[in-house]
Amino acid sequence: MTIDTDLARAVRAAVAGGAGSDEFGAIPVPESYVGAHLRAEDAETIGKLPRAEKRPSLALRVGAVPTPELAPDEVLIATFASSVNYNTVWSAIFEPVPTFAFLKRLAKTHGYGSRHDLPTHVVGSDACGVVLRTGAAVSRWKPGDRVLVHPNYVALEEPQGHDDAILDPDQRVWGFECNFGGMGELCVARGDQLMPKPEHLSWEEAASMPLVNCTAYRMLVSPNGANMQQGDVVLVWGAGGGLGGFALQYVLAGGGYPVCVVSSEAKARRCREAGAEWIINRAEEDYRFWDAETGQQNPREHLRLGKKIRELSGGRDVDIVFEHPGRDTFGASVFVTRRGGKVVTCASTTGFMHEFDNRYLWMFAKTIVGSHLANYREGWAANELCRAGRTHPILSRTYPLSEAGQACDDVHDNAHLGKVGVLCLAGGEGEGVLDDDLRARHLPAISRFRT
Repeated sequence: MTIDTDLARAVRAAVAGGAGSDEFGAIPVPESYVGAHLRAEDAETIGKLPRAEKRPSLALRVGAVPTPELAPDEVLIATFASSVNYNTVWSAIFEPVPTFAFLKRLAKTHGYGSRHDLPTHVVGSDACGVVLRTGAAVSRWKPGDRVLVHPNYVALEEPQGHDDAILDPDQRVWGFECNFGGMGELCVARGDQLMPKPEHLSWEEAASMPLVNCTAYRMLVSPNGANMQQGDVVLVWGAGGGLGGFALQYVLAGGGYPVCVVSSEAKARRCREAGAEWIINRAEEDYRFWDAETGQQNPREHLRLGKKIRELSGGRDVDIVFEHPGRDTFGASVFVTRRGGKVVTCASTTGFMHEFDNRYLWMFAKTIVGSHLANYREGWAANELCRAGRTHPILSRTYPLSEAGQACDDVHDNAHLGKVGVLCLAGGEGEGVLDDDLRARHLPAISRFRT
């Protein structure tokens, strides 16, 4: 169901009519807006259910939430589309902790921080839309600009963050550790989170990218991550998904050799179409890295995975493991990495408590690199590659905002290929494209990554 409010109709009309900055800036901003949100009271009920009974759709509600006051360094965005990341799944099942604890912590930082401490939390760490208002301290952006939101939320008031913003003690994930995220008619972000929208993409295609694209870029390309080199063999877990799919693109574009681990033939086919040759289908291989009876890891399965990799690669072990499943696979990842190689890790979607045989780390001089989101420069660089058509969004399907709970259920159940999008102000799929020539040149690749 398409959002049908005065705000939605006014913004759509302004976009369709090619309105200028003054016209967008004159659109009335309501006291409340429609957003996909969590309620603090549900953390005490749904949050305490056994994990097997939890579903994001039980907690994620769509309805009116208050429009916040804008801080001087912030912008108000009319959101045309968002997408689901695993942090939204964590938020909606209230694990590992309810996100309302993050909002209370943010409220203690400064006067404007108190706006975030509400009984509702609008979630979503991706957004694509049009700027409606800018704070007095924002100079680069103006109403009418078509933008993406980079999910690194940081004030940079501490010296630790000025070489790398991820190291700032005030660093947060937008739409997860703060309020007014991307799943709504409106969202609020800092001016230094914005990036120009790739104009050959639709609203929902562009909105599917920011978090996974910049995360994969930092993990593999950046010196802050694995600093991948040409010729590196890279094991990519979940190469058919949103995060792993961008990793696959970066390995191929950077002259590396991806070993793609997927969970179905459909995902294997997507990797082949993208240009990968070495593919491991876990559904066929049936790896059992953990023994169900003893609860211990099974080293023989680690050996079997390593043997399979060498069969595919002509005898080479992997230089880098792109590791994000976490507990289920981490021991195997450490084992199969070559001497002196790297395991670069984030997310841990199957569990945060990892276990591995440390002998294979210290005796073979391997390195574990922790990686989190990306700083603004890394996010901008990743976005520029997409704007130039060098990388492409990976979007499986979209839902209207009214079905945001189902979209999160899909990700929770791993019942998707790539990212799952959420249409906010967009009237339907395929809207928002301005550069038809660039889209035509790259349509085969864009279509290949759409499912």
